Amino acid sequence: MTSGAIDPGLASAPTAPVAVPSRLQQRQWLATLVVASKLARTRIGLGIVIVIVLIALVGPAVAPHSPTAFVGLPNSGPSSHALFGTDQIGRDVWSRFLHGGLSVLGLAVASTAVGLILGLIVGLTAAYAGGVVDEVLMRTADVFLAFPQIVFALLLVSVFGPKLWLLVLTVGISTAPRVARVMRGAALQVVERDFVKAAEAVGESRRRILFGELLPNVTSPLLVETGLRLTYSIGLVAGLSFLGFGLQPPHADWGLMINENRLAITVQPWGVLLPVLAIALLTIGTNLITDGIARAAIGLDRGDS
Repeated sequence: MTSGAIDPGLASAPTAPVAVPSRLQQRQWLATLVVASKLARTRIGLGIVIVIVLIALVGPAVAPHSPTAFVGLPNSGPSSHALFGTDQIGRDVWSRFLHGGLSVLGLAVASTAVGLILGLIVGLTAAYAGGVVDEVLMRTADVFLAFPQIVFALLLVSVFGPKLWLLVLTVGISTAPRVARVMRGAALQVVERDFVKAAEAVGESRRRILFGELLPNVTSPLLVETGLRLTYSIGLVAGLSFLGFGLQPPHADWGLMINENRLAITVQPWGVLLPVLAIALLTIGTNLITDGIARAAIGLDRGDS
């Protein structure tokens, strides 16, 4: 054999795996959304959510009356100048409904964003650091999880008063521990992979590893958790508004409308039915989207395996 010959055994030997995440892992969230968008339940949920969001956004511009204007006798039925009748003090139910959705959506989205950011940071940090840091962060989260969200929110809001920024912060903080546990569980499956070790070997900062290496590989559970937390935040924000800890009269708000008109529901039900139906449909829509994303993520994982 000449010195320039190549050993067939060496030629056929497998090469060492490259210690970087695959393109599919890097764009996992995009692949998940594409697959989810093809599912019927996701499309139905998205259609429902779009309709409700459009009502909340465009409603104030097309409302026939001001939400505080008196247009008839209290609790009167539908008429030519009040499509769904009047509320307990004579204001147009339809106009107040069209004006009342933006506050619920805005507060729920803001609360969800706060909870996701806090929970994501805590969960990724706990999974990557491990040891004492992991124990301290997760046991602290367990303490918050021991309190029902509505009880924790009522405690803070009743002490400091019905301030909108406090409502957002309270709902967000009560959401964060649940996000943290899910993100920690997902990140624990990634921290020992080769591309994380390679990033550590070349001296990447902890922040770069957390958000440049771990985060892109846990986007599927993050998308699912986002939908779940948004669903619960909508219900919690509406519930707090119903109890009088959200927007205050005479402002229009779906949760507040339910509280204001509940005593006359047998006489004039539209003041309660319209916001209840909107909140219920919005919750169903977000649940359908979340379920579609979850099914898509499971399908991709099975395909990868």
